[in-house]
Amino acid sequence: MIPTEEEMRDALRKRHGEKLQEKFSSAAVAVCGLGGLGSNIAISLARAGIGRLILIDFDRVDVANLNRQQYKASQVGRYKTEALAENLKEIAPYVRLETRTARVTEENARELLGGAQVVCEAFDDARHKAMLASAVLETMPEKYLVAASGMAGLGSANLIKTRKVMSRFYLCGDGVSDAAEGGGLFSSRVTLCAAHQAHAVLRILAAQ
Repeated sequence: MIPTEEEMRDALRKRHGEKLQEKFSSAAVAVCGLGGLGSNIAISLARAGIGRLILIDFDRVDVANLNRQQYKASQVGRYKTEALAENLKEIAPYVRLETRTARVTEENARELLGGAQVVCEAFDDARHKAMLASAVLETMPEKYLVAASGMAGLGSANLIKTRKVMSRFYLCGDGVSDAAEGGGLFSSRVTLCAAHQAHAVLRILAAQ
C-alpha cells in the first residue's frame, strides 16, 4: 500500500524538521540533462521532498545508459523525461513533476527554466555546459546554478568536491577528468558527483 501524502510529508518533517522541510516542499528545481548526473540528482531531490522538479532532456534511454543512469532495461527507447518521471513517481508519488522534452538552447533557456529557483546543469557536452552557464549567470541572475565538471575514471572518490565559484554559482566534480581520457564513466563516481550537486541544492535552499 502506498503511504498517503500526509504520511510521507510527516515522515520528512520528522526527519528534517518542519521549518527546513517547508523550504524544500515549496521549492522548484530544474534538472537540465537526465543522464548519469541528472537522473541521480532528481532522485536525491525527490527523496528529500523537493516540491517541484522540472525535468529537461530531449534524448531517449539507450542500452549504453544503463551502467550509470537511473533507468530500467524495460525503458530502453523511451524518452528520458517520461521514463524518469515514471521512476520518480514510484519513489515520491506526490512530487510535482514538469517534463520538458526539448534541447536547451540560448533562445529557449529562459522559457524552459521558468519558475525554478535553482538550476542543475547535468550535460555531457562541454559546449552545452558553457551555454547553460552563460544563459543562467548572464540573463537569469535571480537563479542559482549548480554545475558539474570532472567525474570520469577510477580516480579517488575524495577528489570530487563542491566549490562556490560565484555568489550563485556552484561547481561539483574533480575539475580535471574527462570521459574520453579518464577510463570512461562509472556509476560510482558519476553518482557521487550527482550527490554533491543534489546536496548543494539542499544547502542553497536551506539558507534561504
